[in-house]
Amino acid sequence: MKLALVGDIGGTNARFALWRDEQLASVRVLATADFATPEQAISRYLDDLGLAPGSIGAVCLAVAGPVGGEHFRFTNNHWRLSRSAFCEALQVDELLLVNDFTAMALGMTRVAEHERIQICPGVAEPGSPAVVIGPGTGLGVGTLLPQGEGRWQALPGEGGHVDLPIGSPREAQLWQQLFNQLGHVRAEDVLSGNGLLQLYLAMCTVDGHTPLLSSPAQVTGAALAGEPLAVQVLDQFCAWLGRVAGNNVLTLGARGGVYIVGGVVPRFAAFFQGSGFQRALSSKGCMSGYFEGVPVWLVTAEYPGLEGAGVALQQHR
Repeated sequence: MKLALVGDIGGTNARFALWRDEQLASVRVLATADFATPEQAISRYLDDLGLAPGSIGAVCLAVAGPVGGEHFRFTNNHWRLSRSAFCEALQVDELLLVNDFTAMALGMTRVAEHERIQICPGVAEPGSPAVVIGPGTGLGVGTLLPQGEGRWQALPGEGGHVDLPIGSPREAQLWQQLFNQLGHVRAEDVLSGNGLLQLYLAMCTVDGHTPLLSSPAQVTGAALAGEPLAVQVLDQFCAWLGRVAGNNVLTLGARGGVYIVGGVVPRFAAFFQGSGFQRALSSKGCMSGYFEGVPVWLVTAEYPGLEGAGVALQQHR
């Protein structure tokens, strides 16, 4: 019986693994910049494992952007993909492409208790949808729906591109400055790695400070070291994430909980736990009580996107 391969492809890195007995095996991370095409990267992965062309029967790749049709262009790197050319080059019988946050949402079904930190107390309501939201290179948003009998459906979307909400006069000031810089202000313009720096620069302008930091990592580092302006910026980042997540909970009736994923927030997990996130999440006027008992977790699992690609492949068969 041929092997199955799963991949989770981002702007900088492509993660690959074999999917064997409903488990990940032989996980490798390759830099997308090192390869001209995804076929070349997968060929290198297989070579490193001593696997010949034709040994893989099915492939599921989690990719950023809407999927459908013969051709796919990757959003955050230079790769392009033709389904038929891909299968021919790698001698693959089946290629399944899924949106990256479809895979991320499905990956939540395999997160162990030690791979998540509870941010807001509560118990997931059986049968209710859950929100999966994650700042990273951009802002991803997905919905996880239980289907019964151990099956799940993930609804992809482009929720990172919704308008950035305003919940206070201070946020209105910051939004105005962001609008002056960007025009239309999306949630992703703040709630992403580069967005954190954008927010820092906007706050410097509004408050009359000379910017001294020049990267998201510097902003985070300064905040964790207690520098007052950086602390304000990081707390505002967390609050805006709470507002966007809370809007999704109300829209979807997501009493199944909220999963915070992606590479940004786990870097300051302790800060996040004490931030304004929870207050902003549930600050919804007459509907604030709706959030009582809705659990929120910060996911620290290493490869949830790969796990979700495996679940997608498993359910597809």
